[in-house]
Amino acid sequence: MKQFTTSTNLFRSLIVCLVYLGILGQAHAQDVKIGYIDAQRLLQSAPAKAAEEKMAQEFSKRNKELQDMAVKIKTMAEKYDKDAPVMSETDRIKKQRELTDLDQDFKRKQRIFNEDVNQRRSEELASFSDRIKKVVKQIAETEKYDIVLQEEPIYYNPRVDLTEKVLKAISK
Repeated sequence: MKQFTTSTNLFRSLIVCLVYLGILGQAHAQDVKIGYIDAQRLLQSAPAKAAEEKMAQEFSKRNKELQDMAVKIKTMAEKYDKDAPVMSETDRIKKQRELTDLDQDFKRKQRIFNEDVNQRRSEELASFSDRIKKVVKQIAETEKYDIVLQEEPIYYNPRVDLTEKVLKAISK
């Protein structure tokens, strides 16, 4: 089974290489214009960071509430540990239940918070990605690019790098 997967991956890599060679061969014969964008640089750009900051502000109140709740639980647990030896059995059990309930509530709220943050991050990333695609398409059509690559090539001439143009356009 492992040999089959390795053979399949090797076959796929060979096909990708042949396609690129075919494109490059045609590019040479027909003067195909190829461009490139650096997706990592776009994701680390000012507009992307602004979206992250906006999200952090959006969730800051809930994050603060969770931090306060964690401090409260820790304080209660420390007080319980200190007072437990002198408490009656019923008071100890009551405090343990109270701490357990509070801890479970905290974990539930934290899980919901993390799910909400992840969902919102996915939405922002999809929106940002759509903006980038629109801008790349506009630039490609305006400047008559036949292909714009996004994956990191082994080598590219800086004159085909469209990243700065895309950054300027999405920053507007």
